Amino acid sequence: MYVIGAGPGGLAVAAVLGRRGVPATVLERGDAVGTSWRSHYDRLRLHTIRRWSGQPGLAIPRSSGRWVARDDLVRYLEQYAAHHDLDLRTGTEVCRVDLGQDTDPAGTRWTLSTVGGDELPAGTVVIATGYNHTPYVPPWQGRETFTGELLHAKDYRNPTPYAGRDVLVVGTGNTGAEIAVDLVEGGAGRVRLAVRTPPHIVRRDVAGWPSQGSGILLRRLPPAIVDKLSARVASRTVPDLGEYGLPRPQIGLYTRLLRDRTAPVQDAGLIDAVLSRRVEPVAAVAGFDGAEVRLADGSVVTPEVVIAATGYRRGLEKMVGHLDVLDERGVPRVHGGVASAPGLFFAGYRISLGGSLREAGIEARRIARAVRRNAKRSPDPVR
Repeated sequence: MYVIGAGPGGLAVAAVLGRRGVPATVLERGDAVGTSWRSHYDRLRLHTIRRWSGQPGLAIPRSSGRWVARDDLVRYLEQYAAHHDLDLRTGTEVCRVDLGQDTDPAGTRWTLSTVGGDELPAGTVVIATGYNHTPYVPPWQGRETFTGELLHAKDYRNPTPYAGRDVLVVGTGNTGAEIAVDLVEGGAGRVRLAVRTPPHIVRRDVAGWPSQGSGILLRRLPPAIVDKLSARVASRTVPDLGEYGLPRPQIGLYTRLLRDRTAPVQDAGLIDAVLSRRVEPVAAVAGFDGAEVRLADGSVVTPEVVIAATGYRRGLEKMVGHLDVLDERGVPRVHGGVASAPGLFFAGYRISLGGSLREAGIEARRIARAVRRNAKRSPDPVR
């Protein structure tokens, strides 16, 4: 069988399967594990604690600290693959998954087509290419006329190139918030933060207790109850930033996560930066006209640089769009421990209050159990 993607989720699935006696080959388009993590900005640290971010069978080393840095996580993923002796095939990009010609009593076999022209037969396939796969920049009107520098957050590394410059960061997710703080601390001349929908902002921890812990405890409660509890905590721990351009959201935290798949912003300095007016929230971007950026409230700004922290798409349409397993947003309709089709699983597409890395380990165990059950029903179901 094959696992597509050598990020935390894909590696975890392969490792748990191996421990259960089901060998799996991990196919990775990059030249090493954790390709997407390697390309993130230098400042990045996990917003989930080390204890709840490791994958099954190997903890993240204590030397990485409580909030694990990007480079430490990459090293951990390398160690994880070596520790479990995973069969890893790098430089192999799967472009399409099709129904195969052969079938067995356990279900459908699959054929994986690679960019290099290979066709790989498989009884079971786990797709774990990641929720944040393909950078997305909105088709703003006049975007091509902008005379300044426009880049996606994926291409941002550190504030050094932007010292003394006027920068507009678009997007108030965790990435946009943290890049804005990184810029002001790194000497940018002016930093604005374009806000389309005010985010829920939570303290990363309160009195030593991580917000992730609260998410784990509350994740099974009805959304309305979690919304009320989180609003009460926010009123006591996060100042009202409405007069600065960041009003409290009208939609509850958990309701918004489930509806829009939008996680709350873990404060990594944004609150203080807004209160000190070093980061200036402004209205959403409406369009471009040469050097000008038009905002939704009718105002115009003229930044030298625009950084689009506008998210990612799953990028699954070309690979499996023809199999009718994706919803209208390009997200697998069924994922985790339940097969989308016989022998076809998706891992890493759930947004959880408990953290995506913790969720990856949970899903890996569920998928491994399901694959193992299928293996017992057929002499050769996971080729």
